[in-house]
Amino acid sequence: MKAKYLTIKDLAYIVPASLAFGALFASIQSGNRLSGFISLSFLFFLSFISLRISHNWSNAGKTAGLIIALAFFLRLLVGVTLHLGLPLLGHNDKDDQAGYVFTDAHLRDDQAWKLATSEYPIIDAFSRKYATDQYGGLLAFNAFIYRYFSPDAQRPLMLILFSAFFAALGVPFLWKTVGQVFGAKVAWATIWVFALYPESILLGASAMREPYLLTFSAFALWGFVILFHREERSRSGWVWLGIGLLGMLLVSPAVALVTIIIFAGWIFFTDEKRQMSWRAIAAIAIVFVLGLFILSASLNRSGEFNATSPLHVINDWLKSAVKWDAYQLEQDSGWVQKIFDEGPAWIRLPFIAIYGIFQPVLPATFIHPTKLIWALIGFLRALGWYALLPMLILSFGAAAGSRSGKMRAEQSTDLRDATVSKGRSIILWFSLLVWIWILLAALRAGGDLWDNPRYRTILLVWESILAGYVWVWWKETRNPWFVRIISMEGVFLAIFTQWYASRYIHWGGQLPFAGMVALILGIWFLILGVGWWQDKKHA
Repeated sequence: MKAKYLTIKDLAYIVPASLAFGALFASIQSGNRLSGFISLSFLFFLSFISLRISHNWSNAGKTAGLIIALAFFLRLLVGVTLHLGLPLLGHNDKDDQAGYVFTDAHLRDDQAWKLATSEYPIIDAFSRKYATDQYGGLLAFNAFIYRYFSPDAQRPLMLILFSAFFAALGVPFLWKTVGQVFGAKVAWATIWVFALYPESILLGASAMREPYLLTFSAFALWGFVILFHREERSRSGWVWLGIGLLGMLLVSPAVALVTIIIFAGWIFFTDEKRQMSWRAIAAIAIVFVLGLFILSASLNRSGEFNATSPLHVINDWLKSAVKWDAYQLEQDSGWVQKIFDEGPAWIRLPFIAIYGIFQPVLPATFIHPTKLIWALIGFLRALGWYALLPMLILSFGAAAGSRSGKMRAEQSTDLRDATVSKGRSIILWFSLLVWIWILLAALRAGGDLWDNPRYRTILLVWESILAGYVWVWWKETRNPWFVRIISMEGVFLAIFTQWYASRYIHWGGQLPFAGMVALILGIWFLILGVGWWQDKKHA
């Protein structure tokens, strides 16, 4: 007997909730109230129905339903609060006064409205005249929403509604997938991270690409697992894998390419490649090559690069971007400029990479003078990253130190015969790719407080899996290295806080930057040395 994915009981609260939220959102935006109410109520209805069906399909229970609802309403609440609050509490610039956190979201929203109200077809979003949106896919979607659901007025909260909905839609897919591969404990920890990571909430509360990319990644992951990682395979896997990759190609082809690389490594390191048919290999190769061409064409929409090869275009763009961001970092910070001027030339790229990894720097978010609303945004973003960072650092050790490919008795029936090395290999592969991506994001955006963390969040699906795995590993093993890594981060934050405080509010004596780094490294080496000695002693 098939499970019911939607019942009359569900509709009994979904319909009135949709009407109530539709009325509320129509009343706080411009345009005709009646047409706004009808459109917004319908879109809320579609969102609630889709989330409820996906939750029932996942068989995840009431707790997962709470997490899905939390993921959706948190992003919606933050989006509405910022859109209404920034004009009153933010800076006196165009983005704040219009209620946008991200300049990209502001420009894309305005262009979507311009395209929606023009005589041009929606597909024009992919042309060079709309190059503000680098790839065009999200611009086309936003223009479609405006043209057919809000033709009388530009309603930014309508786009935020879709962003919040899409972000929450990935939760049940991720729970079901991770549960089948790594067990229920890891799945629960993973979706908590996925739903509550502050940077993801902020992006989901804005009309940005990342919420869509994260859920498309969850779709693709589910499709991949039921095609290549389960004993009982289903052809529906091709549908979900196709939807996920196609969505990524339209919104950001680079993410589709990275996802294919992750899947290829997964197959290679778990010896699953022997079970792949030539059709599967051909399909993946076609998507990869197509993504390469779409990415190079998107990067070259302005006609800046003359290279004809997609790889040359991507290489030239990356070199140009890193060079420009290094220049911007140097110009925006006097002490960084001093380090670059006084230090050897080779130190620049390593410094940018390390500095980028620690951005946004947590102490700076509450010491650097700014508007209260921006200080709060910055603090929460940094707090989320500094909570996730130790988990990502420990992911290599957790994989090497775990006694099973899954956590203890959490083996699913589909993967009972999975070997210890396979489970470890998957986590190690995720860890390697995630850290390569983090370094690329740091080099690409350097000390940028917005692009760098945003790029990192694109791989939140994989980062949240690593965090969930590490958390369960520590809960079961109580490995002392967890506390040691946390202690090292605490040392970094304490010393950096004093350094920032002495710089901006003249609290205490200020160490030279090199002296501060030496002090941090000295204490780190002490913690590592004592930890290594204790492990040897108890071995």
